[in-house]
Amino acid sequence: MKIFPAIDLIDGRCVRLSQGDYERVTVYDDNPLVVARRFAACGIRRLHVVDLDGAKAAAPRNLRVLESIVATMPYIDVEWGGGIKDENALRAVLDAGAAWAVCGSVAAEQPELFEKWLEAYGPDRIVLGADVKDGRVATHGWLRSSGWTVGELIGRFPTLRRVVCTDISRDGMLCSPSTSFYASLQQQFPEVEITVSGGVSSADDLRRLSAAGLRSAIVGKAWYEGRITPDELAQINE
Repeated sequence: MKIFPAIDLIDGRCVRLSQGDYERVTVYDDNPLVVARRFAACGIRRLHVVDLDGAKAAAPRNLRVLESIVATMPYIDVEWGGGIKDENALRAVLDAGAAWAVCGSVAAEQPELFEKWLEAYGPDRIVLGADVKDGRVATHGWLRSSGWTVGELIGRFPTLRRVVCTDISRDGMLCSPSTSFYASLQQQFPEVEITVSGGVSSADDLRRLSAAGLRSAIVGKAWYEGRITPDELAQINE
């Protein structure tokens, strides 16, 4: 599988939330660059970075971290999510060095604008972020609920190539992802790479997802809590 280790940012620090709750924050490191280097030492060449401050503020707030990672580790491709609510923000993220921009709230609330971004920047750089809570796609840093199901939202954009789908109820809980849910979604949209996010607790979870036909996954708390070792990450990562 393609493994995307997660670095979630609040005030420039590497943190994890539990079930998307900003009141349940664990700080793992004050220096995201140190964390990025640890992942790189395992052979990782891609990162999933989320600007949680930006997600709440509706504009990127931690782009200096992105710029630092790209400047010091040019061999790592970074996908960035959080705060991309208009084209100025999108350009700022891409200009700062992001290989991919993950857009969620805009896709759910302004689908015509998101479609224009897909056309203008290409589906190889624009990724749909679909964060699911109680069966519906959540927006604005998981604080609001839209009327879309994840299937409806993906189906709205026929040129999509990749979707980061986060199960908010399992995110940060180390309870294993819903393999059947993700497998069903992947079967429904075979041309779209569904990236699993939320609940990964072990290398066995990743192996089960791969066996079910999933091609990529995000690993966060399981790494920080020592549930997945550097050797396991290196072995599973494509």
